[in-house]
Amino acid sequence: MPEKTHITVTVNGTQHEALVEPRTLLSDFLRDTLGLKGTHVGCEQGVCGACTVLVEGGSTRACLLFAVQVNGRSVETVESLARADGTLHPIQQAFTECHGLQCGFCTAGMLMAATELLAVNPTPQPEDVRFAMSGNLCRCTGYQNIVESVCRAGELMSRAHTYATPEQEVRA
Repeated sequence: MPEKTHITVTVNGTQHEALVEPRTLLSDFLRDTLGLKGTHVGCEQGVCGACTVLVEGGSTRACLLFAVQVNGRSVETVESLARADGTLHPIQQAFTECHGLQCGFCTAGMLMAATELLAVNPTPQPEDVRFAMSGNLCRCTGYQNIVESVCRAGELMSRAHTYATPEQEVRA
């Protein structure tokens, strides 16, 4: 049995310590060790984007990264978006309003990729969204509603002037 490695990682604003096998994927660590089932695993090859999370604010495929590689770093999953009281993040609200999801399997990865885009470009044009979301595959939609959802999320966020999850407020 491989020797386990001690890691400390902040996930959605909460610090976690764990012993993991060196080859444990971040996606497996999030799902199996921490019980965060929102990070979906589709292709296990980094192609579909269903496992997209933010590591230090940047989109990352959790199926391509070992948990030991995030030791000492910050990870945000889709569970970080909605508030504890159930209030949806504007990105989630926009996906609901604009019908940007169907079966929901790819949605977590789409939401996280959109989160990264809107952090750097709060008022994206449709072509900006298409480029930013090009690494996230959806088998159910024609992507138009996804593009509209992300643009709408930018509008909602600019109206509110700011929306920060409790984890993001702590860092600010």
